[in-house]
Amino acid sequence: MDNGGKLIKEYKINASTVAVLPILYGNRIFSKIFDLGKGAISPFKPMDIVKESCMNNGSTYEGRKMAARRFIGTVHKVPIAISPLIYLFPTTSPENPHCIWIAYDHVIDYKKGELNCMTIVEFSNNQLIPIPISPSSFKNQLVRTMMLKTKLSKMTSVEHSNSIYTSEAGIQLSAENQQKYY
Repeated sequence: MDNGGKLIKEYKINASTVAVLPILYGNRIFSKIFDLGKGAISPFKPMDIVKESCMNNGSTYEGRKMAARRFIGTVHKVPIAISPLIYLFPTTSPENPHCIWIAYDHVIDYKKGELNCMTIVEFSNNQLIPIPISPSSFKNQLVRTMMLKTKLSKMTSVEHSNSIYTSEAGIQLSAENQQKYY
């Protein structure tokens, strides 16, 4: 698998996206995109790609971040749901130009790198990528993202079950109550 060399004009984060890393391209920050297929280089910063991907899925990045903060109570380095199936977490403050975005569902394992502040991440495509984040911070980001995914999943399943069963239960209760009154 070749992960990065082809320069593309635009990129939308999708279920195949593994990670979006900032790279210096000339004197500008571009994005190196790792995915399950061939990777690429985008002329946009990782944060720009994340924001545009949120918009393409019906919301702003700020809205998704605000919702995640509400659900998991985290203020800094907030993970986000790009869509109901795609969850990303940042390795630093998203405003930091060196922030890397990791796709939660593609992380298979991680271990401490040679340097204390380096983590080697194994992804679902069997690729190992060194990420400049301590293993404990990386684990913390995984846990936050898992919490967000779990809470959103439960909320969606409760809303779905309520929409199917509550209306039927309400009809039955109404019918029972009407029989009691003459």
